[in-house]
Amino acid sequence: MATVVEFRSPADAFPLGTVFENLPGATVELERLVPQESFVVPYFWVRGADADDIEAAFESHSGVNSVVLVDSVDGEFLLRAAWAREYVGVLSALAETNLSVLAATGTASGWAFEVRGETRADVSAFRAYCQDNDIPIEITGVHALLAVRGEGYELTDTQREALVLAYERGYFDSPRRASSADIAAELGISQQSLSSRLRRGQRRLVGATLVDGD
Repeated sequence: MATVVEFRSPADAFPLGTVFENLPGATVELERLVPQESFVVPYFWVRGADADDIEAAFESHSGVNSVVLVDSVDGEFLLRAAWAREYVGVLSALAETNLSVLAATGTASGWAFEVRGETRADVSAFRAYCQDNDIPIEITGVHALLAVRGEGYELTDTQREALVLAYERGYFDSPRRASSADIAAELGISQQSLSSRLRRGQRRLVGATLVDGD
């Protein structure tokens, strides 16, 4: 059964994390990872930084081959980076154990990842790789993907819980009968965590129901 793992790691455990030394107020969010023959190309968004600082902030970091500004939208910047596979860290652990990155957000305080393994054996291999290579991670959640009323409606249990509670409390009503603060407090999580769960859950439901995957 496919399994989703949520974990945290220090900012400098991921190549892009060293950018926070130059841009301490920035937020970096991975868009997607593209494996190539000799390296991995990640696309990522940067928020909370000035345009003139973006590329320069990423110029010299361990394992990073290049960084190119691709686009900018409303003060947010999409960049493409490339770094060598021999860099040992979270990225190499994911590449070596074939885990897929569903989401990853980094700030000066650290990274929060959500990754998917096709089996629990994949997850065990990832944890073992990190331990063997002294890659610091803190597992914060392990969830089986659930089928929700139909094939392809895959949500983690925490995403389903957040979506159902938000629906029941009237968060999606207009006008709203409950705020994000209300829902987050009831779940015992931060508003940022709630927003992330709702966004990812909605994205999966839309992808499964409204988007033609062919």
